Amino acid sequence: MGARRRSGAVMAALPVLALLLLLAWGGPRAAGQKRKEMVLSEKVNQLMEWASKRSVIRMNGDKFRRLVKAPPRNYSVIVMFTALQPHRQCVVCKQADEEYQILANSWRYSSAFTNKIFFAMVDFDEGSDVFQMLNMNSAPTFINFPAKGKPKRGDTYELQVRGFAAEQLARWVADRTDVNIRVIRPPNYAGPLMLGLLLAVIGGLVYLRGSNLDFLYNKTGWAFAALCFVLAMTSGQMWNHIRGPPYAHKNPHTGQVNYIHGSSQAQFVAETHIVLLFNGGVTLGMVLLHEAATSDMDVGKRKIMCIAGIGLVVVFFSWLLSVFKSKYHGYPYSFLMS
Repeated sequence: MGARRRSGAVMAALPVLALLLLLAWGGPRAAGQKRKEMVLSEKVNQLMEWASKRSVIRMNGDKFRRLVKAPPRNYSVIVMFTALQPHRQCVVCKQADEEYQILANSWRYSSAFTNKIFFAMVDFDEGSDVFQMLNMNSAPTFINFPAKGKPKRGDTYELQVRGFAAEQLARWVADRTDVNIRVIRPPNYAGPLMLGLLLAVIGGLVYLRGSNLDFLYNKTGWAFAALCFVLAMTSGQMWNHIRGPPYAHKNPHTGQVNYIHGSSQAQFVAETHIVLLFNGGVTLGMVLLHEAATSDMDVGKRKIMCIAGIGLVVVFFSWLLSVFKSKYHGYPYSFLMS
């Protein structure tokens, strides 16, 4: 009987013991979870407060480590690492910053704005320790820090390939975060003003020379205008308008400025100007050769025109070929210049 009573007492005490163990194990865990939720709430509230004042949140090393790197985090942060101070002489950084501000403002003032994603900026002079921590040696650079896990390869924006236009950045953001941002640019009146000025000039010419409109039938003038348009389009100006690439790239360590992009999938604005100049030189050489063969000038002048034309074609075509070879690695041919 005594054994049965002891057994019954043990059985009766088991539920109480299990409850005590559960409280002992679950209490700290629940407290930890609650503390994590409080920290996350504080971080989100802080970011929302800053975002309400400025679409792009400026961060130093402490803010970056606390709000971007340290858990918990249920939001994504798009960070632009840049160098905007004048003594850095980073022209591309300023151009990229303008587009980044347009993207961030489009998100901040849209009806779909939530705390799912924030836009931030780390300037080298305000957070050089962040650059060292991430082993970053170039600017500007865009990185997405996802809500869960560490950034993957695709979370670093391919600036040299895609350019820094706000529309291109928005597509990348949508791909990495599933947040679609409709880019809204501030009104630009330069185009309508230029069109109005052009129409005014044409109207003034027609009014002043109303009795003599032979200039409208000038083949040389129309040919020159068409040639300028063709050279502009073939040099890549339309690509620049769509992609918004940087003018050039300056290495922050060596200070060397590159005007020709090393990839066949991208280009700099300066590169299109160089190609435009080279194409113009080849075209001028061909025009001189044509005039030397068909004009009625004396033989001496025609010879000079012929030699000048050949020289222009050879030199500028050689430069064009060298640019092509530098972008398409492995291309085996060159002429005069390698």
